[in-house]
Amino acid sequence: MPDFWGIVSIIVKFLLYIGVFGAVGTVLTRLVFAQLVTSLDLSLRRRAFAFAALALVATIFSYALRGAMLTGEASGMVDTEMLGLLWDTPVGAAFVTRLAGIFILILGLALAAAGRWIAVLGGVVTLWSFARVGHVPDHGAVWLSAVLLLHLLGVAFWIGILSPLKRLTNEEDNLEPAATLAHRFGQIATLAVPALIGAGVILLWRLTGGIDAGINVILGTAYGWTLLLKIAIVAALLGLAAANKLRFVPAMQTGDIGAARRLSQSITLEWMAILIILLVTATLTSVLSLPM
Repeated sequence: MPDFWGIVSIIVKFLLYIGVFGAVGTVLTRLVFAQLVTSLDLSLRRRAFAFAALALVATIFSYALRGAMLTGEASGMVDTEMLGLLWDTPVGAAFVTRLAGIFILILGLALAAAGRWIAVLGGVVTLWSFARVGHVPDHGAVWLSAVLLLHLLGVAFWIGILSPLKRLTNEEDNLEPAATLAHRFGQIATLAVPALIGAGVILLWRLTGGIDAGINVILGTAYGWTLLLKIAIVAALLGLAAANKLRFVPAMQTGDIGAARRLSQSITLEWMAILIILLVTATLTSVLSLPM
């Protein structure tokens, strides 16, 4: 059972994930599906701004929280000496990288349509910050960090498409663009999902040291059981996505309004699954250590 600071760390990391993935996913959606979400562009920008603000606050608080966890007291959050020591570690490098990425993303949003690519660049930099600290950089392989970055981009893109798609499916006048958006995302997901799964398997295999060691980690540690929970929820999420692609989207393309409502309900379930996955991931990366 995590202590007080451990629980606070999980909550802050959870909010950080929501902010970062929400902001990056939204700007990716604005770029990739620009023509299909034109009517939603203003609301998407506002949503991305809100997510980015959450990411910014959570990033600053997360860094300060490191000081509190090291000292065991709340005063550690403003202890300049302790925070200064952290500044020269990978934690400090990740903090600076993440802040830079978020500010670039916000700048791109402020430039509206002209800043779409700038916002995406900021998003990539922000996601790269997660490869600067944690299990992956400990292994010293640049290619492993690149695999993690691609994995995170895929996750963000999936999260970013859900809200605009749900909004379009709830508007009868937008049934056709909703069906087109869902269909095109499904085409991308056909390639992206296997890549996501493959990246996850590679990361797990590389971090645990092979098949035998991986099995021992998964079945014999709290980290492993928590990871199994995450994998189970991801499997359920993939099942929902498959139902959307094979049943609801084709029906929507024929003008079935009922299918649009069912897709909207399915997206709500996807959101719930994603939030649980992010919470479990926050637990894995905050209070549980990968056995070495």
